[in-house]
Amino acid sequence: MATTIYKSKVVYLFDGTELEIIPLKIKYLREFMLVFDDIKNTKNDDEAVQVLVRCVRVCMKQYYPKISNSIEEVEDNVDMPTIYDILDVAAGIRINKKSEEPVKDQAIDSGQTWENLDLAKLESEVFLLGIWKDYQELESSLSMPELMATLEVSRELDYTEKKFLAAIQGVDLDGETNKDKGQKEWEDMKARVFSKGKTIDSNDILALQGPNAQKAGFGIGMGLDYEDLTK
Repeated sequence: MATTIYKSKVVYLFDGTELEIIPLKIKYLREFMLVFDDIKNTKNDDEAVQVLVRCVRVCMKQYYPKISNSIEEVEDNVDMPTIYDILDVAAGIRINKKSEEPVKDQAIDSGQTWENLDLAKLESEVFLLGIWKDYQELESSLSMPELMATLEVSRELDYTEKKFLAAIQGVDLDGETNKDKGQKEWEDMKARVFSKGKTIDSNDILALQGPNAQKAGFGIGMGLDYEDLTK
């Protein structure tokens, strides 16, 4: 079965211009998150929406630089449903305009967080592949889903090579508990990333999102949904 690393969506500007929206490259996601953090200090939906519009302006640096110079250019070219679609795909921020929950609360609950993620360590591991000349080029090339997928394949290939070399010497790495422990830690970290900090356990249903859902063949956004009973 064919799988994808991330979802994409086509949106249209007021003038009919077609834009394909994919997850933000890390370079722009960094700037996006700095702006998005301001939503914590908003007092009402109007202020929260203004922060989200500023976030979309950052997104346009990747998708359509022509209208990324000012908030006014964004507001002159996209409506609110389109803004919500862009935020969902670009950074996983989901806003339901029909919900009675404040926009601020919806955004914070669904938005990405790097508070518990050592991004520098993850980038350093990928950088060792020798594909990029510097970290700036790496962050301009990869989004978070792409970074995580690349890391997963890299680690699998590295383990396969070590397993082969060990087998030549009569050692069965599959029997080593450290491998299982390391794999569980890796799966738990992916769960934290794709659930946007809502779970740290790869066995939690919230971990079945993004590439994890694609790999399993089902999950949240792929025929499975859930209700947050803590609210």
